[in-house]
Amino acid sequence: MVKYTLAQSPEVILTVPGKDSTKAREKAMDQLMELMDAGKLPTDLSEGFGSQQLIEVKEPAGDPASDEDAVTQAVQVLSNLATLKLKMQESRTEALAVRKAVDILFTEQPVSEEEITHLKEGFKVLKTFAQANLRYQDARAKAEQARAVLDQALSSES
Repeated sequence: MVKYTLAQSPEVILTVPGKDSTKAREKAMDQLMELMDAGKLPTDLSEGFGSQQLIEVKEPAGDPASDEDAVTQAVQVLSNLATLKLKMQESRTEALAVRKAVDILFTEQPVSEEEITHLKEGFKVLKTFAQANLRYQDARAKAEQARAVLDQALSSES
């Protein structure tokens, strides 16, 4: 079903089956003509009126399908947050140890080739942790809104 109204008389609603199309607009124009012939149209359209001047009336955005989509998306965002949190936690301890070892590069102490090799291998862990942490922080900010969507969907008040 599609609904149309007139800019001159927004209280007049013309409902026709189907989607917005030329055919649907023609059917709405037929209804408009019937209203005019019956004298039930509160507006004078003596200057002429075409089907393209009909305004489609959109339904409010609160339809159940879009609400369900929002809940599904919210759950996906929270699931992603959980995965990122695990990845971040898994590499955190090792990354912090590598980070402490980095300080040796800034001292005058002699460093062995073995220590440098170990440190270079640790950079991969450090990079992985840092990237996972950044993604987690970003996902956490987005998940706040997802949590609010779920809270609203789970509330017993309508």
